[in-house]
Amino acid sequence: MDWLSPEEWRAVALSLRVAFWATLASLPLGVLTAYALARWRFPGRQLLNGVVHLPLILPPVATGYLLLLTFGTQGPVGGLLQEVGIVFAFRWTGAALAAAVMAFPLMVRAIRLSIEAVDPRLEQASATLGASGPWVFATVTLPLVLPGILAGTILAFAKAMGEFGATITFVSNIPGQTQTLPTAIYAFLQVPGGEASALRLVAIAVVVSMAALLLSELVARRVARRVAGA
Repeated sequence: MDWLSPEEWRAVALSLRVAFWATLASLPLGVLTAYALARWRFPGRQLLNGVVHLPLILPPVATGYLLLLTFGTQGPVGGLLQEVGIVFAFRWTGAALAAAVMAFPLMVRAIRLSIEAVDPRLEQASATLGASGPWVFATVTLPLVLPGILAGTILAFAKAMGEFGATITFVSNIPGQTQTLPTAIYAFLQVPGGEASALRLVAIAVVVSMAALLLSELVARRVARRVAGA
């Protein structure tokens, strides 16, 4: 990418790194949470649903501040993690954590809708034949909801790539360390002559976002066809 400066390329590369690990790390919990909300009935289910979707409603800066209070070096969780050498505040790992939190609701919603579209009688039939719960999920539910999981993963990755408010509040905007694509755009717009660099990064963001939306739409249509043919 010769048309990008080294600083711009570092921001894009860091964004890809942050989005990848944010999505990968949150995927197992996202599938479990989506399945619990779609299939289980338990006290506090609506509370869990509210907590999961809270980042969509809260101002991103507020979410970032809560992360700083919790996972900062002086926070209850961050202080304990620091003792074992794990630090999130003002590190790229913190940017990944912030991106994961902000993208998590989109992932869970897509996977949950996919699970709810599966006829529970298919799972019940497998269970009556003696299959255990995990085996039913692995052999019946998972193959049917896999496109939905892929759609949720794609949307979460795109959201993580574009996360700004929580990231800049939690880990600041340190070039080469925590400066992701959206925070780099913000930084370039603050300096004279930075509009060209900002515009190039905006173009990359638009391309990534549109590609993610189109891909998720294709996957969603495949889910609908598969469920209709089941």
